[in-house]
Amino acid sequence: MQAKKQKRTIDMLSGSLWDKILLFALPLAASSILQQLFNSADIAVVGQFAGSRALAAVGSNGPVINLLVNIFVGLSIGANVVIARYLGENNAQRAGRAAHTAVTVAFLSGIIIMGLGQLITRPILTLMSTPDDIIDLAILYLRIYFLGMPFIMLYNFEAAILRSRGDTKRPFFALLVSGVINIILNLFFVIVCKLSVAGVAIATVIANVVSSGMLLFFLMHEEGALKIKLKNLRIDFRILREIAQIGLPAGLQGVVFSVSNICVQSSLNQLGSDAVAGCAAALNFEFFVYYMLNSFSQACVTFTSQNYGAGQYERCRAVTRWCLLLGSVFTMAMSLAFYFSGHTLIKIYTSEQIVADLGCIRMRYALLPQLFNAIMDVLSGSMRGLGRSLVPALISIVGVCGVRLIWVYLVFPQSPTFETLLMVYPVSWIITSAAIAAAYFKTRKSIGKAAV
Repeated sequence: MQAKKQKRTIDMLSGSLWDKILLFALPLAASSILQQLFNSADIAVVGQFAGSRALAAVGSNGPVINLLVNIFVGLSIGANVVIARYLGENNAQRAGRAAHTAVTVAFLSGIIIMGLGQLITRPILTLMSTPDDIIDLAILYLRIYFLGMPFIMLYNFEAAILRSRGDTKRPFFALLVSGVINIILNLFFVIVCKLSVAGVAIATVIANVVSSGMLLFFLMHEEGALKIKLKNLRIDFRILREIAQIGLPAGLQGVVFSVSNICVQSSLNQLGSDAVAGCAAALNFEFFVYYMLNSFSQACVTFTSQNYGAGQYERCRAVTRWCLLLGSVFTMAMSLAFYFSGHTLIKIYTSEQIVADLGCIRMRYALLPQLFNAIMDVLSGSMRGLGRSLVPALISIVGVCGVRLIWVYLVFPQSPTFETLLMVYPVSWIITSAAIAAAYFKTRKSIGKAAV
């Protein structure tokens, strides 16, 4: 049993770093990409078997979903940092209390989002100028999707708990099982039952129940500090404050990101349902690349948190260097592979040529500059691991979100074309990555050379 536990965990405090970062990041990236593949199955199934309107209805909902979940996903990042730091300090009691607090917060936040989602779905989609020919389908999809929010939140926090000690393999396994179920149910509900967008939403809810249930089972049978006991589920408000100090700035950043993306989506909606469908198809490949780069950001957060808790400050600096190098290499390799295969890959999601052409245009503007996104994410992760979560959040809010809002309301109206709108992504990433890099080096200096 002890040997199995050691295989699942990673010693972040000693030995070489690059191989351990890869052992951490690649299963995490595979989990997120696998999850997106199964989400993409929703889009592929409705695109091929229910038409481009159903494709646009499902694909246009991402910004709305992210708006409601990002604040709590930010808290899961905070839980990861706090638990990892306690493990680095060898404080098993507080690590266990933090894990129970995280699970409790996860379920309660899921209930809140589920109720809120039912109330605001139609007003937000209307405010976003969702085309009349898809708005009813989009509303139906969202309302069913939000019924699964307690389980989505549980999975995110449970995965963060396991990730805090280097276990990224079991979350991957849980997603693999639930994702296969999701695809089978997608095909059954859409092709056999003719449920269109409702079918893929129901399949997604069921899959989320399975994945969160599996991770809860793993945690309930865990050994040591992170073992979850249902009778001990409660909120330790002192620990919750620590989690919130790290997680709320990250969550606020995600919320403001979502608001800016909703504004971009609103401008996109004005260009018609073909443009919406093309972007919905291409966005899947952007998600794949983002999850790859974000896995190295999460590795940077977790490795830095543990080493910072253990007082190994020079090792924190080495973690950042390796995560930045490896994250950049993997991100650009994946971006270029998708870009040069774009005309073939985009047809997985649509058989309509105009939709495919628009999707390929988006891939050019949003995939090639992903290196700047990688730099921004990894350096932000390093600062969060050191407990400085507010600084990267504020810079990202001003840099990414501010630039996008200015672009949408001042630049795009002067030249309301598809290409002009898409330029907002590389411009915002370049500006923000430069500012984040400056903040990182300033943070390093302020902490002191010995501390980083």
